[in-house]
Parts: sequence; C-alpha cells; structure tokens
Amino acid sequence: MTTLTRSRTSRRPYRPPAPLGGRPRSGTRRGPLALLFMLPALVVLIAFVGWPMLSALRLSFTNASGFGLEEWVGLDNYIQVFTDPRVFATLGNTALYTVLFTPTALIAALLLALLLTNRRLLGRGFFRTALFLPFIVSLAVAAFAWTYLLDPQVGLLNFWLRSVGVQLGNVLQDPALAMPTVVLVAIWKNFGFYMVIFIAGLQEIPESLYEAAKIDGAGAWRRFVSVTLPQLSNTLAFVVVFAMIAALQAFDQIYVMTGGGPYRSTQTVVMEIYQEGFKKLDLGLATALSYVLLAATLILSLIQFRFFGRREKDIA
Repeated sequence: MTTLTRSRTSRRPYRPPAPLGGRPRSGTRRGPLALLFMLPALVVLIAFVGWPMLSALRLSFTNASGFGLEEWVGLDNYIQVFTDPRVFATLGNTALYTVLFTPTALIAALLLALLLTNRRLLGRGFFRTALFLPFIVSLAVAAFAWTYLLDPQVGLLNFWLRSVGVQLGNVLQDPALAMPTVVLVAIWKNFGFYMVIFIAGLQEIPESLYEAAKIDGAGAWRRFVSVTLPQLSNTLAFVVVFAMIAALQAFDQIYVMTGGGPYRSTQTVVMEIYQEGFKKLDLGLATALSYVLLAATLILSLIQFRFFGRREKDIA
C-alpha cells in the first residue's frame, strides 16, 4: 500500500503536449525570421501608404498646385481651415452629418437585429437577405436611383405621396431638407451591414444568461439593459467606430445627389477636399483638410475605444 502511494505521489506533474510542428525555438532567431516574412507587406505599405502620407503632410505646409514651384507657407493652410468661414462651415456640415447618421443607423440596425433573432419570426432568412442587399449596391448607383425617385416632376416617391395628399417638393434643392435626405439614403444603404454584425453578436450571447435573468424576475427591457447591451459592448464599439468613420468620409451620395448644395448646405469635408484639390488645384489646403479630418477621426475613435473599454472593465 505504501509503495503504491509513493509511486502515485512521485509521478511527474502533467505537461501539455507540444504544439504541432514541435516546440517553439528560442527567440533569438524568431525575430529576424518573422521580419523576413513581413518584409514584402512592409515594402508595399511603405511604398503605397507611408510615403504618400508623408508627401501629403509636406504638401500641407506649402502652396502646391501641381504646376510650377512650391513655396513653404508653414501653418497658413491649417489656419485657413479654422478661420475661413466657407471652409470651417464644412466641418460643421460633416459633424451634423455624423450626428444624424451614426445613432440613427445604429438604432435601426440594432432593433432589426433583435427582431430577426427572434426564433418565432417566420422567414427570418429572407428578411435578413432583403435588408442586407442595399449594402451590396454601389452608393453612387443607389444615389442616382434615389435622385430619380425624389424628383418632383417624374419621381415615383412624389407621385405616391401626392396620391395621398402629401406634397413633398424638391427636397434636394431645399437647404433645410437636403442634408437629412442624403443622410437617409446613406442609412438605407448601410444599416443592413450593421444589422448583420449585431445579429452575429447577439447569437454569441449564452442563452443561460437570459434564463437566469428570467428566474430573477427581469422583464424584457431589464434583460436588454442588463444582459444584451453589456454582452454586445465589443460589437457595439466596432460598429460605432465603423459607422462614424463612414460618416466622416461621406462623399459619394452627396456628390451625385446635391454636389454640395444647395448653398453649400451639404458641403462636407471630403467634398471640400475634392473641390479644393481637383477643381481649384489648391493641393496645400486640400491636404491640410485631409489631415484635420484624419486627426478628428483618430481622436474620436480613441475616445470611443476608451469609453467602451472602461465599460467592459466595469462589467467584468
């Protein structure tokens, strides 16, 4: 008995099996080897991303036009971005577009995702596919289609509304309605993509959490606030940042539907970059605007990641 006990206690501690391909080698050779494998991708990134960004940064401190000599103007272009009323107004339009687009698209996507994950709903696959299809269509093509739908003379939408006594008018030429109209087109185009991401996140939530909440007497709203939202924090962070970046880069449907008008009411930063750089040939101001937009995007993204990261720590 004592011999058996000694043999059991003297056994070596369990060691997990080595990974496939053998145990990893010492770290002295892994660094150069990993760098060798990364070298082709690094060369492409430096050549097509890093160098153009540095060249654009240099241009933002000049009065470059693409022709003739360039003169160093220092921070004049950046000062003009925040002091020229016409240019500064585009920052306000972009902020308005972002505020209108991001929460509306996210709320619509989340509500539909909650509806389409209900097992009692028939035809869930059909509705998911139908709502996702607009995302596949090019935004420029969708903008052309909506432009004709909203046309006050031949548009089907105005025709249908007139039949029930509603006169919509030419919303794309109304300074008060043009921005909400292009935002609605962008929401119709993109919310299906966000909905699919939310559906994937909802399907990863353990059903046992909802059952435990029901046992504790939590109603539908309480389960949504205490279970669904905390479990969707990472998914929500990704979708918020993705939607916000898409809103800050709004260009396609604005260029097709309004061209920045009427009276520059839909003129966003990217539209201004396009007009300053390619029409007025003021490459210095255009690149300065580009870097202001890049800085704003990075700052907002970091704030949101910090906010959601703190929420995740509080939940944990």
